[in-house]
Amino acid sequence: MMNGYEKHELDEDPFAPKQGSIVSAFDAFSKSKPQYVTRTSDGGKWTVAMIVISLVLFWSELSRWWRGSETHTFEVEKGVGHIMQINLDIVVRMKCNDLHINVQDAAGDRILAGTKLTRDPTNWSQWVDGKGVHKLGRDSNGRVITGEGYTAGSHDEGFGEEHIHDIVALGLRRARWGKTPRLWGAEGDSCRLYGSLDLNRVQGDFHITARGHGYMEFGEHLDHNAFNFSHIISEFSYGPFLPSLVNPLDRTVNTASSHFYKFQYFMSVVPTTYRVGASSSSNAIHTNQYAVTEQSTEINERTIPGIFFKYDIEPILLNIVEDRDSFFVFLVKVVNIISGALVAGHWCFTLSDWFKEVVGKRRRVRSEGMLGTKGGHFE
Repeated sequence: MMNGYEKHELDEDPFAPKQGSIVSAFDAFSKSKPQYVTRTSDGGKWTVAMIVISLVLFWSELSRWWRGSETHTFEVEKGVGHIMQINLDIVVRMKCNDLHINVQDAAGDRILAGTKLTRDPTNWSQWVDGKGVHKLGRDSNGRVITGEGYTAGSHDEGFGEEHIHDIVALGLRRARWGKTPRLWGAEGDSCRLYGSLDLNRVQGDFHITARGHGYMEFGEHLDHNAFNFSHIISEFSYGPFLPSLVNPLDRTVNTASSHFYKFQYFMSVVPTTYRVGASSSSNAIHTNQYAVTEQSTEINERTIPGIFFKYDIEPILLNIVEDRDSFFVFLVKVVNIISGALVAGHWCFTLSDWFKEVVGKRRRVRSEGMLGTKGGHFE
């Protein structure tokens, strides 16, 4: 007898699972009916905690994927190099007609750099503030007042530290030199030298001396009292002109304590490639970095004063590559991270529930045994 169940088309066992297809026999995700599931406050707390942790881990992985990874590798430079470009933007506290700029390299060539660089009269006070700090004709916010160049957006002219993709993107654009601040009426007491010129790719010496000193020339020698090789370096780089790259000598301010003073900078130039993507050739720029040491001192009148940049080319190539995982790999990592967090959360909840149950049992045993008999009755 089915006690009337057959009339209502009801199963004798309400707990029996429904009959499914053959595929349902392989179901690894067991399910319970809602009426047999108990929701607790502890479970809700652990669920909220796991959601927060999963969001934090997801944001961390998203940030890492968005930034990409940066790798640095060295190798022996291949090929034969002949020409190397040098970019210079320097203010010397002497008049332009009193300066002499030359390059002497190991090949024996002498380059009259003064004829290839632009000379603009300027005032020393337009480039440093009252404390002698480099300001490069800047406004109250530290932005360059030039009217052109890399002054828009978040990029400062010549002094922005960016990621590799930013460096490559800016390097593929055409760079321009900023304008010299205007002189209003008075004659300038300093000279701004800026521009780019091509040099032989060999060891050399780029130097700035006074007119009539350092080379046998016709003409009047400059009075020693006019010597003042205090200088401000806004840009000194090798390779293509890339204002977005920060170089060791950028924003250098050096003052001479006497008329006869010699500033020397010794540089080791390392060819460098910035690349976005390990196999990409279009998103790459080739330039140079350098390390520099300084040796400056007061000299006697038998030594030639001035500013000397001595450089040497290293035979190695530095490759800086920014790479990023594909979107599919990113999704796989996110799934793995969140799944791991949920599994760990489930285990933590199970252990905490078990721990509470064990502690609860011990407390009940102690409370029952305080009077010596179960239920608190004496025989």
